Amino acid sequence: MPIDWQPLVEILRTHQRFVISSHVRPDADAIGSEIGLCGLLEQMGKQVRIVNPSATPAHLGFLDPANRIQKIGEGITSEEICNTDVHLIVDTSAWQQLTELRKTLETTSARKVVIDHHLSSDHLGAELFKDTTAAAAGVLICELADALEITPTVEQATALFSAIATDTGWFRFPNVDARTLKRIAWLIELGVQPHLVYRELYEKSSLARLHLHGRVLSRVSLEFEGAMGMTFVLQKDFDETGAHPSDTEDLVNDCLTIVGTRCAVIFVEQKSGQVKVSFRSRSGLDVASVAEQFGGGGHRLASGAMMAGPLDRAKTVVLEAIQKALAIPGISDPV
Repeated sequence: MPIDWQPLVEILRTHQRFVISSHVRPDADAIGSEIGLCGLLEQMGKQVRIVNPSATPAHLGFLDPANRIQKIGEGITSEEICNTDVHLIVDTSAWQQLTELRKTLETTSARKVVIDHHLSSDHLGAELFKDTTAAAAGVLICELADALEITPTVEQATALFSAIATDTGWFRFPNVDARTLKRIAWLIELGVQPHLVYRELYEKSSLARLHLHGRVLSRVSLEFEGAMGMTFVLQKDFDETGAHPSDTEDLVNDCLTIVGTRCAVIFVEQKSGQVKVSFRSRSGLDVASVAEQFGGGGHRLASGAMMAGPLDRAKTVVLEAIQKALAIPGISDPV
């Protein structure tokens, strides 16, 4: 159901100070949406800060050339974040995805607003502007721009294009529809150059990243008679290759390219001892419902969770959950 943006338009017009935040380990949809939204507010003459629970990954730094995005605890405190009129949360509505920002959101007297497109959701005590049919949070920010009657600059349009392009797998995922492509066409009309964005996103790998990918892909195995592709990343892999944790992005999708697979999963050991688990599906299997069993969530075909370690335990319980989910009658064959 389309979002009625007028209540949010009123909030934005009648307040002056804003903080924008997104989820831990922000991806291009999170960062691009934040930069786009920040630009719209600044065109309205508003004071804006962007504060996230995690630092911006190096490969996405081109989206924020002015280094507007801050990390909580590094140059800005929780108390300073609370000193605002409105706290806007984009691309998530789940407590687990906010980590260090949760305490701030639970204690702030600022008005709270969520703009999101994920299925999984918690009650954050915020006014919710959510559309799970949108391919990306970036699509929603584009629609908000229309409601505000503000035209993004080329820089803001590039950030929003990157948000949409990455969350759709460069327009190859099933979430792509006419609505998505109309927004992409609009952003190109505003001056976005897709070949330059693609170069920034996908053609600037480090040698360390390639070494990490080779190591992790060599571990891919098939489970459940080929229905699931699986691999894992150890902490020592980062140390030995020199790669960054963000370099694991898209590896789970490679597991899904194997003929006959219906879903894929990757386990990534964290320094904390926890295990980050990413799920993908290309069948009727709803991996969001699987991720929710472990405190995570996301989309029906792409979800994630952060679990307690050790790695072997996380593998065991996740595989048991997927095995049960795959046994549900009515799941379609892979396409």
